[in-house]
Amino acid sequence: MGKTLYLECYSGISGDMTVGALLDLGADPEILKEQLRSLPVEGFDVQISRVKKSGLDACDFRVILDKEHENHDHDNGYLYGHDDMQIHTHEHGEHIHSHEEHEHVHGTHEHSHEGHTHDHGHEGHEHHHTHEHRGLPEILDIIWHSGITEHAKKIAVDIFEVLAEAEAKAHGTTLEEVHFHEVGAVDSIVDIVAAAVCLDNLDVTEVIVPELYEGRGTIRCQHGVIPVPVPAVVNIAQQHGLTLHITETEAELVTPTGAAIVAAVRTSDHLPGKYKIRRIGMGAGKRDYGRTSILRGMLIEPESEEADYIYKLETNLDDCTPEALGHVMERLFKAGARDVHYIPVFMKKNRPAYQMNVICSEEDVPKMEEIIFHETTTIGIRRVKMERTVMQREICTVRTSLGEAKVKVCRLEGYVRVYPEYESVTAICREKGLSYQEVWSRVRHEAEDEVLS
Repeated sequence: MGKTLYLECYSGISGDMTVGALLDLGADPEILKEQLRSLPVEGFDVQISRVKKSGLDACDFRVILDKEHENHDHDNGYLYGHDDMQIHTHEHGEHIHSHEEHEHVHGTHEHSHEGHTHDHGHEGHEHHHTHEHRGLPEILDIIWHSGITEHAKKIAVDIFEVLAEAEAKAHGTTLEEVHFHEVGAVDSIVDIVAAAVCLDNLDVTEVIVPELYEGRGTIRCQHGVIPVPVPAVVNIAQQHGLTLHITETEAELVTPTGAAIVAAVRTSDHLPGKYKIRRIGMGAGKRDYGRTSILRGMLIEPESEEADYIYKLETNLDDCTPEALGHVMERLFKAGARDVHYIPVFMKKNRPAYQMNVICSEEDVPKMEEIIFHETTTIGIRRVKMERTVMQREICTVRTSLGEAKVKVCRLEGYVRVYPEYESVTAICREKGLSYQEVWSRVRHEAEDEVLS
């Protein structure tokens, strides 16, 4: 039986935070490293360590890139623009960044995408980075040609497809044409695949994420300065029904990778009323924005809730004939109603009327309401969810001196009651020529002796 994971995202969520939390929950680090080595991707290594976050011990999962693949993902000065960083925007998207007396002029350097050439060159510091703008087909090809398990592959593919839809919508393009830019970078691929491998290794089948705490303000990306939540996160939240809780923190707390992981693997946004915590994991974030950057995950075991809920539907009827009321009762019972009854009432202007009460399960409510509206003159139905305590019930066939009879056996905390079924009693009455009360009493007495023996 699979495990249930609860992710507590009070400090947001990112790919590396997720992997750190899963490793802290017991995912095997050696299996993770072995499966990551099977990726047909170069330029990275991984480091797993323990760190302190506001005095709390947490697992830190870090993707270490070589110089050709490094990026600004965890550089707060680049992401948010500190006081010592001035930003000047020029035509063609050129930015001049002045930071600690170093000037980086981003003009044009050259790279090609299947016949499309973009010129960008470097002045100031000469950096020659390889920008790999992978599209969805290239990333899926990497995943399918890796040595990770089939289930982990499916999880990783689901996450990237969520990202692709969000990015395509943000950039006004198609799934086939969208390029992931930062998301397609090596560290993002490793984060997502690592999360998939860890979920598979832990045998997590249920994931509960009630809400994502997000910051506000702006952040810098490859296209310029954009608002927080960033467009990809907003699109994922909208497309997959994620609940965002906006905080006062001037920072990006939820990354597109983190949001995509939640959207792809979440099975519920509601915690059970009662549960036991079997294990706790803390995943450390990298960015420092004045609050503890930790994702806490818990492996929980929901406790069965004994509460039994039903719905009561009621409506007042002052202009229906007795024949119509009898007919609608028959239809409601045939459709699955647990009980139907009428109560005499006096309505406004002292008009005599009946209050109809229908007891049914939640899934039968629409069907019951349709019958009531169709068969009566009502224009409104009151609906109440009710908790009830019921005895366990089963229908048994018992042998008696009068022959076989069906009885309802009810049990609750040591109490046992036996009730003969109406159809069995009347059948014996007709066969033996006995009164209903005589048959009912004898069947009940003999059935109790058999059930309690």
